[in-house]
Formats: sequence, structure tokens, C-alpha cells
Amino acid sequence: MSEYMIMTDSTVDLPKEYLTEELGVPYIPLTYLIDGQSYEDMIGLTGEEFFAKVKAGSMPTTSQINPEQAREALEPYLKEGKDILYIAFSSGLSGTYNSIRMAAEELQEEYPEQKLIIIDSLCACMGEGLLVYKAVQLKRAGKSLEEVAAWVEENKLHIMHNVTIDDLFHLHRGGRVSKASAIVGTMIQIKPIIHMDDHGELKVIGKERGRKKALTHIVDMAVKQSEGWNNDIVMITHGDCKEDAEFVARQVEKKMGVHNILINCIGTVIGSHTGPGVVAVFCMGNKR
Repeated sequence: MSEYMIMTDSTVDLPKEYLTEELGVPYIPLTYLIDGQSYEDMIGLTGEEFFAKVKAGSMPTTSQINPEQAREALEPYLKEGKDILYIAFSSGLSGTYNSIRMAAEELQEEYPEQKLIIIDSLCACMGEGLLVYKAVQLKRAGKSLEEVAAWVEENKLHIMHNVTIDDLFHLHRGGRVSKASAIVGTMIQIKPIIHMDDHGELKVIGKERGRKKALTHIVDMAVKQSEGWNNDIVMITHGDCKEDAEFVARQVEKKMGVHNILINCIGTVIGSHTGPGVVAVFCMGNKR
């Protein structure tokens, strides 16, 4: 069996050391611009620094990985004679997958003896991270590149993304809700409930009045979705609101019986679109 690498991009929003050292997965960073300064995701501002700027009124913009960046990141491993399985950010949210695919097609012609498999995860944030985690576990169990790739393709739509947003005005700026809805919703403490659909796009599917009800709702969604599944880990992300994430973790332990829970602040690229106060629960389940 040829040696192979599992690679991904920075939108997995796992802790950098956990991703690169514990899991041994190289990543390609997306970039963002804030206050006239460009940064690389996972390398630039900390979550706290980033959200402090956003809360003060700064509006970040993000850039996808381009084919040149992808080529520069992939080629060194091919030169070493390694095959690559790349798990990419959802094509429903970014052009990153297409950039990786284009670079891989060129490289495949130049390195015909190597295997490059590029998968559109149809996942984002720690949902994408959970998919990468599962792929690494399979690789460590001795599965081949093709076997791991097949499992990822078969199971990527079983990665559940259950999200609530605290800042309706940030959703308005992103075109998700009208200004009137943002004003009225903020006044009466409406909190949207969002999920990732089968096309890898984020959709508002409900609402709750009050923060605690919204946080409880996303856990209850995960409980229902995960019936019959043995979740060895649940991942929770937050937009600079760790106490809310810890509240959700306690609910997950109580209602799902899962004690292996990874909590991390949302990455700066994904956080550019969600705003501060986002909380999301990621697990494996039956249907999105």
C-alpha cells in the first residue's frame, strides 16, 4: 500500500496544534481582510482579537484558496512519492473545492504515478473537522486511500451541523435576513436556528425566542438526529462565547451520553460570515 496524506483547508476550525500535530493533517489556509490588513486563517489574529474588531464595527471579507496556492501545497507531497486524499470546504459555500480540484487535475498529469482524490465535503467548520477526524481514524486503522475516500463520500451527509446565531444584524449584512427582520428580531430576542443542507449550504430552518432556548434547541436536534449512531466524539464551536459553548456541552453530556467533547472558538474565516455569538454542535446522525 502506498503511503498517503490526508489534507484539508483551514475552515475545519479545529485547534491548529490538534489538527497538525495530533491528527497529522496539513492544511491550506484561506485568507481574510480586516481593517485593511490581510491575514491567514489559523495563523493571523486569535479568535478573541478578531471578534473584538468585529464587535467594534470592523467588517471582514474573505478569499477562497486559489489554484496556485493549492498547487504549491500539494506538489511537495507528490514529489516525495505520496498519494493525497484532500477533504475540502463545502462547494456550497466557497469556490475552494473547485480550486483544489483544478490544481489536482494539472498535477495528476505531471505525476501520473501518484493518486490524488479530492472530495467536496459538503461540510463546514467543525463539521468538516469531524469528517477529517473520522478519516484519520480510518487511516490509522489500516484502511487504504480508496477505502477512506469511499467512507468519506458515503458518510459526509451524515455529518450534522446544528447552529444558532446571536447577531441578526450580521445575518442581515450577509444577506440572510432583511433589515426589518433583524431589527424586530433583535427587539424580541429572536434567535435563528440554522443547519447545513445536503447541498452544503447553510439554511435558516427555525427560530427560538431567547438564547438559552436556542442553545437547547440545537442540542435537541443533535439528539434526535444521532439516534442509533455511536458518536465517539461531539464537536462544539463558538464565536467568542465560551460559557454558552460549555452550557451546550453539559447538555450534550446529559442528553447524548457523550463525554468526549471538543470545544473550540470558530475560525476567523467562518467567523467572518457568522459574526460573534454563534454556537454550533456537530455530530454524526441519520439525516440533515
